[in-house]
Parts: sequence; C-alpha cells; structure tokens
Amino acid sequence: MKKQYVRVNGTTASSATFIRGGETVSLSIPEQTGFKKKLILPLNVLCEDEHLAVIHKPAGILVSGNRFKTVANALAQNIKPSSLADATIPQPVHRLDYATTGVLLVGKTSSSIRALNKMFETKQIEKTYYTVTIGEMKDSGTITTDIDGKQSRSDYTVKESVRSERFGQLNLVQLTPRTGRRHQLRKHLSAIGNPVLGDKDYGTEGLILNGKGLYLHAYSLRFTHPFTSQATYVEDDFPQKFRKIFPQLA
Repeated sequence: MKKQYVRVNGTTASSATFIRGGETVSLSIPEQTGFKKKLILPLNVLCEDEHLAVIHKPAGILVSGNRFKTVANALAQNIKPSSLADATIPQPVHRLDYATTGVLLVGKTSSSIRALNKMFETKQIEKTYYTVTIGEMKDSGTITTDIDGKQSRSDYTVKESVRSERFGQLNLVQLTPRTGRRHQLRKHLSAIGNPVLGDKDYGTEGLILNGKGLYLHAYSLRFTHPFTSQATYVEDDFPQKFRKIFPQLA
C-alpha cells in the first residue's frame, strides 16, 4: 500500500514538525491502484427462486472455509440476487465433503438461511446419496456404528452389482443418512467392510483407486419449501464415472 503524506507549507512533515499557527497543512492521498482478486468458478444452478437456490457442487472444492477457491465465494457470480428486503450474500446451509459431488442447498435471504438451517437441525430435509462400494453386500440394511462417540444411522439399498477383476464386486448403493456426522457415510460403509470406491481415507489397503476421485454423489434433496409450502424435490444426475461402471444409468 502506498503511504500517505502530510505536508506543512509544501514540505513533508514528520513527528518532529511543530505547528505554530498560520501554516498551510495538506494531506496527500495516493490513488488506489490495488484490486480485489475475483474468483472465476462457473457453477451449475439446478433451480432457484427469491428465497433459495440449489446448485451442483463439483468434486475437489470446499463448500466454504478460509481458502479463496470455495463454492461459497463463487455463489454471488452464479446466482441471481434476491429482490426481497432481507436479501443477503448467498450462503450454503449445509456441507458436502471436498471430494463429494452433488446437490447443495443455498439460502439467498437472512430469513431463508435461518429457516433452512432449522430444517436441517430438525431433520425436515431428506438427503439421498448414491455411491459405488467394494465387496459383497446384503441387499439392504441399516448401519448404526457410533461416530466420534455419537449415535449415528445410515440406511442403504443395493441397486445393482457387477463383477470386477480388481475389486471382486462393485455395488451401486443408495444411501439415506438419518444423522449428520462428519464423513458419516464413508465411515459407516468402511465399518461394514464395504468402503466407497476411491476413498483414500477409509478405504482398504491395496484396494485404493487413484486418479478417479471419490465415488460418492449427493443425488437429491426433498423438503417442503419454508416460504411457499410447496413440496420440493431436486436431483442432480449421476456423474459420468458412475455410468462407466453401470451403463444402464445412461
């Protein structure tokens, strides 16, 4: 940043300059030449109205945090400003892991952010995920392994399975988390011996798939709109990498 200068009778002043009265004092303020760096990150907006929006979160980016490149920092350039009286900077009202793709709910006004946060707390918003897991599984089940000492529950249903030379069996699994612990689905599936394909943190040694990312996708949200009372359902179609393993998804 350029310095500002105080001049007394045309001479640059210092802390030792005395003012006796009658002097001409001027302040020199340099022109601001710096600019704030702008994040350029196009996002796919699945739906929006004056109160809220739902966007597709790409893999490999944080929802929010101290980093410059986050979904939160990119929302204003992708979402239409609300015309309501309490319009504010768009804000995600829940999180998805760095490597997870899929639907992300965003509030556009102060009242909608509060309402949506409350709906998540009271489990009025149903989230459905799809994943690809490794190994043979039961057709359906409920996993209740505690996470970080807290009660947790995830329901799952196997939709399809295919044989794999490297992994033995790969499964397309629908997941419904009933609690919201950090990394809950990944930890739960690892706990029953069926880790998520591409999971470097909770996967099985020797069965880590590199270079393809995590096969975990937030597929849909279902809730009652807090301001219009309309039943709302938004889905985000399967990533291409899912389709390569399960072609019938195309």
